[in-house]
Amino acid sequence: MEQTASQTTGSQSLRPYLSPFEVFAFSVGTSIGWGSLVVTCSSYLLKAGIAGSIIGMLLGGLLMTVVGKSYLFLMRSYPEAGGTYAFVRELFGHDYGFLAAWFLALTYLAIFWANATSLPLFARYFVGDFFRVGYLYSIFGYDIYLGETLLVIAGILLTSLMCLSSRKTVARIMVLLIIIMVACIVVCLAFALVGHEVEHFNFYPAFIQNENVLSQISSIAFMSPWAFIGFESVSHYSEEITFKQRRLNRVLFSAIIVVTLLYSFIILLSTTAYPSAYSSWFDYIKHLDSLTGIEALPAFYATQHYLGNMGITLLALALLALVLTSLLGNLIALSRLFFSLARDGILAPNFAVVNKRHIPHRALLLAMGISLLIPLVGRTAIGWIIDVTTIGATVVYAFVSASAIRQAKSNHNRLELVVGWVGLIVMIVFGIRMVALALLDASGIAAPSYLLFTIWSILGIFYFRTVFKRDTQRRFGNSVIVWIGLLALILITSVSWYNDVTRSKTDSTIQDVSTYFRGRNAMKGNDEELAFVRNKLRSLEDSNSRMAVGFVILFALAIGVVANNYTFMRRRVVKTERELITTKGLAYRDALTGVRNKQAFVEYQETLDELLESNDLLEFSYVVFDVNGLKYVNDTFGHEAGDEYIRSSCTLICKLFKHSPVFRIGGDEFTAVLMGDDYNNRDALLSQHDRLAEIRIGTSEPVIAAGICDYSSASHSCSADVFREADANMYVRKQELKDMGARAR
Repeated sequence: MEQTASQTTGSQSLRPYLSPFEVFAFSVGTSIGWGSLVVTCSSYLLKAGIAGSIIGMLLGGLLMTVVGKSYLFLMRSYPEAGGTYAFVRELFGHDYGFLAAWFLALTYLAIFWANATSLPLFARYFVGDFFRVGYLYSIFGYDIYLGETLLVIAGILLTSLMCLSSRKTVARIMVLLIIIMVACIVVCLAFALVGHEVEHFNFYPAFIQNENVLSQISSIAFMSPWAFIGFESVSHYSEEITFKQRRLNRVLFSAIIVVTLLYSFIILLSTTAYPSAYSSWFDYIKHLDSLTGIEALPAFYATQHYLGNMGITLLALALLALVLTSLLGNLIALSRLFFSLARDGILAPNFAVVNKRHIPHRALLLAMGISLLIPLVGRTAIGWIIDVTTIGATVVYAFVSASAIRQAKSNHNRLELVVGWVGLIVMIVFGIRMVALALLDASGIAAPSYLLFTIWSILGIFYFRTVFKRDTQRRFGNSVIVWIGLLALILITSVSWYNDVTRSKTDSTIQDVSTYFRGRNAMKGNDEELAFVRNKLRSLEDSNSRMAVGFVILFALAIGVVANNYTFMRRRVVKTERELITTKGLAYRDALTGVRNKQAFVEYQETLDELLESNDLLEFSYVVFDVNGLKYVNDTFGHEAGDEYIRSSCTLICKLFKHSPVFRIGGDEFTAVLMGDDYNNRDALLSQHDRLAEIRIGTSEPVIAAGICDYSSASHSCSADVFREADANMYVRKQELKDMGARAR
């Protein structure tokens, strides 16, 4: 592991402070928020009814248990801040780690934004239009007001201030809020169920009629990444827990169970009562868009029905606790993710600094600063949260499952391997389903969600370039497939965005034309009617053309950035390869003579053996050389003269055997491997060398003994056998030259 908690000191250290129950509170509080009380009806009950929603939720909880098992397994091996990012970085490399972190950040930000922008809705339900003042503009049909914008900003600032003040205080607040939330929801449901029996209400229909039951249940299970995302925030606190890792199992699985039960309780509570104007809870929920006040919130209406104003107060406390715990939990999880990214150089190192309270305050301020932009789009965020977090969480959980598979293979852990594969296969199925909905289903993900995801992906490619350029350790840019995959994701989401908007515009045009002619009773074909139809068709064509241009620009921008990144990556790869060649060349060169050294000779022998084994080499010879008289030169004239003596000897060998690689394998020993022309002329070359050695006897010129051996498949099993025989022949020749020198004296 490149950098763990135990390896970081000083300004990059986090300190333990979280107890098991505090970690439990963060896990529950981060995974359940405003949407559980407000969006549940439209997201769950309308799609699958009571039984379908609860069964689907139980299946989702079971799936999250599988994913949670992988988280716990990986946390034991990589106990550091960053969670999914840290796992993927260690097991797949920094490129994949960056990709996982980018979508994990978007997912946490989307949840944080949605809960922050729920504050004006919270106020609107309970204090009316008090904050709805100072109209500014509209986005995607949502009106933005100055008063509500300031309320959201105040909520973000207050939450950030709490997180910056004291870690332990925030942890205790989380525990208190979780207790309040659970207690209020349980009390409200208990009174509703008791009163429900007295009032003779029924829970019919259990499923949506005239629709496949399995399809209803699966549609809810497919939403589990949105419903549970945040339960894994515990993985970001690995460096800050005060208890042993094995206790995390109970903490994490208990959190998943509690979240599953809370969603189920809210589903039940929302159907225990409905206004008398409606025939059933289903009829009531279908018309929520036309209602205002408490009636627009089924859970609140039911609580008021059974407990009066006290019920509204209790559920309002629960809702406030849901919002605050989600804000606090996601903000702290984001800060730990940013802190980890800064330690690895993906963000500026300044964000890896902790203050005297051991809080990564700059990382917190970064998360806050990014989030302060979201009030400018107002409540638009609520339409994005389910879609964006479902996509993001599916990608993140797929990364975690794949990481668990790789780690389990390394550890030979069969159970974790199976768990990882189950999680990965399910997430792949989820992803395929989302792509199918995006491309084929008119009721799929909302257009703003596609647009946000596309823009975020393009920003990721842009930001990766800055990370890549300042990556002096060359950890990034090694996995092109990552960026091809990201480009494919951009293509899918941008096409889906284009399809969704054009479908919506087409439906709107058809509706306008239909309404127009219904008002005229029949089409008469006059000029006025034809002009109206032409204008509508022209407007539709203009809209489609603008969308097509926007799509082309977005995708062209993405391709341009990816191509630019790839070009930059290739340039660096080429540069790296050249540097490696240069470095390797220097490492394999003898510093004194410039020929190849002994290490190069060892590797060259391995290559020869591979060629011999594959019968790709049948003819070669070794010539082994030994320089006579080196000790005499060193002792008489000094080592500088001895070095020059060695260099002169090497020059002579290289000049004579100029077509062969020459190696210095010892102080006064060299060898050459003869192939090609030198092999064909080996007898003449060796005779020339021997004559020259004999002529130099008695002079100051180097006298070099040489022994040769030709490879024979019958006599030699490897290149080392050939070398040993050549070396023996060299010693015979060395003795002959010594005898000649003695006779000459």
